[in-house]
Amino acid sequence: MRLSLTSSTFGDEEKAAIASVVDSDMFTMGRHVSEFEAEFAALFGRRYACMVNSGSSANLVAVAALFYRKERPLRPGDEVIVPCISWATTFYPLHQYGLKLRFVDIDINTLNIDAEQLELAITPRTRMIVAVSILGNPCRFDKILEICQKHNLILFEDNCESMGAVYDNRYTGTFGLVGTFSTFFSHHISTMEGGLILTDDFEIDCLCRSIRNHGWCRGQPEGSPIFEKKESDFYEAYRFILPGYNVRPMEMQGAIGKVQLKKLDAFLSARRANAAHFVDIFKDDKRFIIQQETGQSSWFCFTMIVNPDSHTDRGAVLNALKNAEIEYRIITGGNMLRHDVIKYFDYEVLSSTQADTAHDCGFFVGNHPVDIRSEIDYLHNSLKGI
Repeated sequence: MRLSLTSSTFGDEEKAAIASVVDSDMFTMGRHVSEFEAEFAALFGRRYACMVNSGSSANLVAVAALFYRKERPLRPGDEVIVPCISWATTFYPLHQYGLKLRFVDIDINTLNIDAEQLELAITPRTRMIVAVSILGNPCRFDKILEICQKHNLILFEDNCESMGAVYDNRYTGTFGLVGTFSTFFSHHISTMEGGLILTDDFEIDCLCRSIRNHGWCRGQPEGSPIFEKKESDFYEAYRFILPGYNVRPMEMQGAIGKVQLKKLDAFLSARRANAAHFVDIFKDDKRFIIQQETGQSSWFCFTMIVNPDSHTDRGAVLNALKNAEIEYRIITGGNMLRHDVIKYFDYEVLSSTQADTAHDCGFFVGNHPVDIRSEIDYLHNSLKGI
């Protein structure tokens, strides 16, 4: 491929971290995971980070935790506002826990939920807004926070595509009661597979730690408010207090994460330099709508929507990319309402016009944490004349 969607960021340091875990003969969640959690929380300015085996599991565990907290827990039938475009596992835990989804359209320029429509989506049964910063681009958190405070709503951030993005001098993933992150191979840092839940709420962190780990009480922090310790250590070892899962990470993932976290700033700098070049080349090309940066994006990739007014054929564009050996995908899985699985959901739709445009006319190509400006020039040249 002349321009692939992603590439490995592992070097000798990551391989050494893997080897050290192998040599220790301790593979399940332990010291390295705990250290990575602490370093991750400190970097992003939150009190607690709970690591799990994927960003999808981070969403699942975080949603579950909101059902088991003592004060104002979520309940089946509560309504949650979501954007039409996000990855599938943004939506699945909400459905699986019995919430009703209210879909709001996107802003075609930023690809994020249209903040101006949020107020219209709220009903007396609305309990939560899920804000997804799409492909590195921050949401309008000033407006979203204002609405959440006005209506006493939970703000849940799915930040799995946007590690390192900044809005109003604050990292995305830190505005909500909880924020979720992914450390999958193609994301801003990689632990092969992995995810994290950030929060400042001690109870939620304790709930997440139990739910990721069979729902038992073992490994709870001192002073955990979610159970009372009993006398018998024999029974405490296998004492189940919540309906949980086994979505623990491995020590290898924690060890790699500590190495990758040190490289994050350099990775982000390279992505942003590539993005500046991409925007400079395509900003005046009337054939395409490119993602408009809100705050400071971490530029997961480069999105391109064939402008319907240009009468350009997306099929011809994709064929040119294929012939040029440039990989592409639909934008973040496209409009969720257009997928077969939606028939299982309890949902309502306010509008989806712009999401449909992105679904029918859009695609993305890869960005990388190294200099790919020459590849971006090649992309531009490959699309000339269409």
